Amino acid sequence: MVESENPSFRGSEADSHLARTLLRLREMILAGEFEPGERISEAPLAARMGVSRTPIRLTLERLAHEGLLEPYPSGGFIVRKFTLDNLWEGIEVRGLIEGGAARIAAERLEHERDLDNLRKCQAEMDTLGEPTVETFPAYLELNEKFHAEVIRLAKNDTLKHVLDRLLSLPLASRRALVSLQTKFPESKEIFVIARDQHLQMIEAIAKRQGARAESIAREHAQISRRALELILGHAEALVSLPGGPLIQR
Repeated sequence: MVESENPSFRGSEADSHLARTLLRLREMILAGEFEPGERISEAPLAARMGVSRTPIRLTLERLAHEGLLEPYPSGGFIVRKFTLDNLWEGIEVRGLIEGGAARIAAERLEHERDLDNLRKCQAEMDTLGEPTVETFPAYLELNEKFHAEVIRLAKNDTLKHVLDRLLSLPLASRRALVSLQTKFPESKEIFVIARDQHLQMIEAIAKRQGARAESIAREHAQISRRALELILGHAEALVSLPGGPLIQR
């Protein structure tokens, strides 16, 4: 039997095609290629993207589940509008989730060596120092790894799933905000505070201080609000952020 005739291969190929379609359409929406409130229907979108209607249908349903789209009464979907209140609420909820993860990680820590990856991430970030244009991509990846490691230490798949869904919304992710805050003079102060909070979080988890770890992680999430408030003073910066064009100021 040739590979293309294998049902499992065809299934894998279809999943890959769906994933690419989902990624592409999500990026198009976040880049502002559709206006907030604009209706999106299967047939025109399938023709525009050059794919069949089946992956388009599944992609639209998935993006509605993520919160980027809303069902339209007479069929299809519309691009969701976001307000500043939605952003503040998203950051607050992220703080609750990540705070809970830090607390659970502290409570469930079994061995000191379980923190090796977390400490390694922070050590590599410290080696890079304050991000520059050249070191920023590496810093960004290490920052994401740090927070992913805290989630892993919590050993809670449901918590991870909820956080992943939240981070798919406009400007909810750390990556989007950190990428622009480095362009402003105030970013150095934010960087120093964020680094200190990372170190405090590691210490609290290591000492099994769940309440303290939670408090630090929740406060750390507010760094995003501070960065966003900074960015809101620069309209052109907000528009350039993934999801920025969807924000109704």
